[in-house]
Amino acid sequence: MSLVIPVMPAEMSLVIPVMPAESDAEIQGEEVRLRISGGEMKGITEAPHYIENLKDPVLKELRSLNPLSSRRCIYRVPKRLRQGNEKAYTPQVVSIGPLHHGEEPLKGMEEHKLRYLRSFLDRTGVSFCDYIQMIKNQEGRLRGFYAESVEFGSDEFVRIVLADAAFVIELLLRYYGKKYRGEDDYMFNNPRMLWDVRPDLRLIENQLPFFILQDLFRFFSSSSPSLLDISHKFFQGEIDSKGKEENFKNISNGDVQHFVDLIRILYGQLKSKTRANITVTDTPNVTELHQAGVKFKEGKGSSLFDIKFSHGILEIPKLTVDDTTELTLRNLLAFEQCHRREEDYLANYVFLMKRLVKTPEDVQLLVDKEIIDNWLGDTHKISTLLHDLGTGMMVDHHYYAPLCKKLKDYREKLWHGWMVNLKQNYFNTPWASISVVAAVILLILTVIQTACSYKSVPLF
Repeated sequence: MSLVIPVMPAEMSLVIPVMPAESDAEIQGEEVRLRISGGEMKGITEAPHYIENLKDPVLKELRSLNPLSSRRCIYRVPKRLRQGNEKAYTPQVVSIGPLHHGEEPLKGMEEHKLRYLRSFLDRTGVSFCDYIQMIKNQEGRLRGFYAESVEFGSDEFVRIVLADAAFVIELLLRYYGKKYRGEDDYMFNNPRMLWDVRPDLRLIENQLPFFILQDLFRFFSSSSPSLLDISHKFFQGEIDSKGKEENFKNISNGDVQHFVDLIRILYGQLKSKTRANITVTDTPNVTELHQAGVKFKEGKGSSLFDIKFSHGILEIPKLTVDDTTELTLRNLLAFEQCHRREEDYLANYVFLMKRLVKTPEDVQLLVDKEIIDNWLGDTHKISTLLHDLGTGMMVDHHYYAPLCKKLKDYREKLWHGWMVNLKQNYFNTPWASISVVAAVILLILTVIQTACSYKSVPLF
């Protein structure tokens, strides 16, 4: 069947018969009439009932959609990243914020949250109702920090935020100083519990906006340390950067969005942010560079990302690898990939290290040079970790592309390899060096003697 619509005059009626439905509810002879005036549709009448049935729920869903907030910075980790290690993104002991609240494995901590909430209220002297009202007034802003709609109703959402915020503040304060702890503090009297809770506060899906913690913390006495101070002390042991103290001095409260963002700031930035147009192809690994004569040295820069190559020396800041390194780096990467693609320093770092460290032998060489501090004990685990961190990761800017090109060009100069081979095989010990020198002297003397003998022989 074909539908022919001729060119219409300025005003006329167009009648389109509705085709019979393929379901049991047949619709026959019903017409949708469109009044067209000057080429414009004026209205639709007599819509089929199935359109009416569909319209109401769809319009209801459209009306319930919240506008996307420019503040959103707390995300669920995308599947492309999550498939590398699901456990690294999932809280194991305590839920913070709404995204994992109510999950069965985490319910055991709810009672401890209430105990800390009671201590929090006693410590500040502010009433429960005043705190509830304060959070209620900020509810819209709080929800805007989450990249997806929060399913909890208003009252439950406010209750979750207050209980979790009080728990976090009390935890950080008690970690900061013993004088803030009670004698019956289950968390600090059981070191294993504290050890299990700490990683959960570094998960991108398990965060509260920093501003609400700051708002609640304002009611503490003026003699108390700042929220930034107690947060810094709690997380500084997890941050592998020589410049973390310097980076901390430059932070203000307004700079921090949540704890994962705080850790990102403490790691520092790339000093050189030039976006290279160089295509990154193959980069020689550590073992190949060593064979080409490259020397390795622990970098002393203020950031983990300050990797330099000059005059045959590759400087790489120390990387400590322990049981928590993967979790920390994965969540920093997830935050960077979801929120800070313009500042993908860690993604670039992982991209480079993945190319430099391809085998356990590469790891061992960097361990020997005190560039990798290996707390796992297994070099194979570290090489696998650096490789797997890049799963699902996208790198846009390739800040290290010029460095990769320098390393590749250096290795391709054959004389570097010859010099290294000479040093490694003939000057590797003092006695070997003496033997080589003696052999060279003997060779020179032999040549001189031969030349002298040749000159002393008459030609005729």
